Amino acid sequence: MRDFVDNDTIAAIATPPGDGGIGIVRISGENAGFVADKFFKAAKKDFSVLDFRTHQAVYGKIIDDKGNIIDEALCIAMWAPNSYTKENVVEIQSHGGSLVVHRILELAINHGARLAQPGEFTKRAFLNGRLDLSQAQSVMDIIQARTDASLRMAAGHLQGAFSAEIQSMRHSILEIIAHLEASIDFPEDDIEDVAKQEAEEKIDAIKNRISEILKTFHTGRILRDGLMTAIIGKPNVGKSSLLNALLREERAIVTDIPGTTRDSLEEYANIGGVPLRIIDTAGIRETHDKVEQIGVEKSVAYLQKADLILALFDASRPLSQEDLDIIAMLKNKKGIVLLTKKDLPAQIDTEDLQNLLQGDFKYIRISSINKDGLKELEEEIVSHVYSGNAGQAEGCFVNNLRQAEALQAAQKHLEECLNTIRMGMAEDFIVIDVRSAWEKLGEITGDTVDEDIIDQIFSQFCIGK
Repeated sequence: MRDFVDNDTIAAIATPPGDGGIGIVRISGENAGFVADKFFKAAKKDFSVLDFRTHQAVYGKIIDDKGNIIDEALCIAMWAPNSYTKENVVEIQSHGGSLVVHRILELAINHGARLAQPGEFTKRAFLNGRLDLSQAQSVMDIIQARTDASLRMAAGHLQGAFSAEIQSMRHSILEIIAHLEASIDFPEDDIEDVAKQEAEEKIDAIKNRISEILKTFHTGRILRDGLMTAIIGKPNVGKSSLLNALLREERAIVTDIPGTTRDSLEEYANIGGVPLRIIDTAGIRETHDKVEQIGVEKSVAYLQKADLILALFDASRPLSQEDLDIIAMLKNKKGIVLLTKKDLPAQIDTEDLQNLLQGDFKYIRISSINKDGLKELEEEIVSHVYSGNAGQAEGCFVNNLRQAEALQAAQKHLEECLNTIRMGMAEDFIVIDVRSAWEKLGEITGDTVDEDIIDQIFSQFCIGK
């Protein structure tokens, strides 16, 4: 039987708030078994939690300090190091009532555990070497994934595909440092010129590889956070009908009365694996209705900050002054122009519209009623997101700003290193920049990151993870 030790043991509810079929309370730390043994009693008499075989589910009851039965439950002990945190972990699986799981958590805290901080289980997994920092961050990405492509990217990061790329580059940089330092320590061996030449070739290759990885940031960020897409157009042009068609449900109210949508409506849609964060805006027009005025102002604001603009024009009618006002707002922007109401005779000439817009737009004719043009629209959206990254595995994409900034900093150090070599400077100066690049890449995996950054990353997790 294991001995009780004076160490920090944490506990938290691992299932979402509210009622459900199953509720899970997780306990991690040296004393996890001792804590659980105080209130979980196995159906088999005199069978202590401390005697459980690792990863074996045991049926029993939750008993409070007064001997009252709280619930029937399963208890699973996962003894170190074969657990998520590489510590002793005990999970109690009870019925999923909110009161039940909170009572179990309360019992765990009363018997020596403390409430876990946000992300503390995963933080312990990182600190104990179970995951690197990139893998740890991917845990929340998996939880929050909205499409298959988002999930593939997060799962690839968790399995270490992205980390392996970073570690490979760090290993190559260490070899460069070793060769350069050897030429410094043993000048009599006359290897200085060879070391510099090899270093230049390898550094240039690593710098180019970082450039290739950075090209995935646009796609990776969108797969993680969603593509902020603003549907812009005058009233009654078909914006809400398009939203409903993309969502494949009647989410927005559609009428032939201009100004039906008076505020912005935000929803997520899965378009070919791309999570689209769609904002159906109020129709842009002059209005004396104060509520609608606010909606129009918000529409203009979304137009400025959207990742993708879907600009709608009613092709069944000549361009109006409202259309021309919208065209003025769209000049020199990028997006997709949708000529709506394809099922009706066209009254707008596409070439005239192109000459007026003078921006980088793709033109598609659609009909939300009979779904004409929607497939072409979806293909264009996917092409916009994956541009330059087609065929690459999502698991190697950069998907957050911290990673991108570290890669950019490493690339800059490598560029400075190449300049130093080409200027004919001594190896000592070359090593400084090479080592700085190595350290910056280490921030991605957590090998060289500050404790404050680690705390900030895990504070964004939910408490049970």
